Amino acid sequence: MCALHGTGEAGGDPSYDAVILAGGRAERLGGADKPGALVGGVPLVERVAAAVRAARAVIVVGPPRDLPGVVFTREDPPGGGPVPALRAGLAEVTSPSVVLLAADLPFLRAAHVAALLAALREGGTAGGTAGAVLVDDTGREQWLAGVWRTAALRAALGAYEGRSLRGLLGPLAPVPVRLAAGATPPWFDCDSIEDLHAARARAGERRERA
Repeated sequence: MCALHGTGEAGGDPSYDAVILAGGRAERLGGADKPGALVGGVPLVERVAAAVRAARAVIVVGPPRDLPGVVFTREDPPGGGPVPALRAGLAEVTSPSVVLLAADLPFLRAAHVAALLAALREGGTAGGTAGAVLVDDTGREQWLAGVWRTAALRAALGAYEGRSLRGLLGPLAPVPVRLAAGATPPWFDCDSIEDLHAARARAGERRERA
């Protein structure tokens, strides 16, 4: 673990923690610091962390940053991919549910996270579902925009030797959560410089910074 900045905001929901994966190599951005890229004048990772402010603990897997109240840890080796990053983040989780997010979702909001948590609760009542994930307007699962039962996720990781998040999470058959996209879909991510420019335009910025 690289650094410990404390726990989540006082009064947060003790039923879930949040893990944000922020340690990728950002090859399509030329190796730039993608989580630190600004959208609306705020770093991407900070925008995502704001969406889970109610969590008992917010855990960022990636280099330490000036984000008070956030736990920072690193995968081994750094840049080893989303599955090792998830293992590292999950090691810090103590709540029964965990919200799993990418660090490059500029339009994710607390209301979207609440919808995922509600779907998990309702699915548990109906049949003990392991998780819930956002699906985009084409019906594609967004594996880094979901919520999971911690025990189910740990069990799946313990038996998994692959490197694909889809391969890990897909067999858990999460509840699909479809939300009205509006002008700023919560699943929009910033994989490329074009995506980053588009996010800045949607956020109403007059100038785009690379």
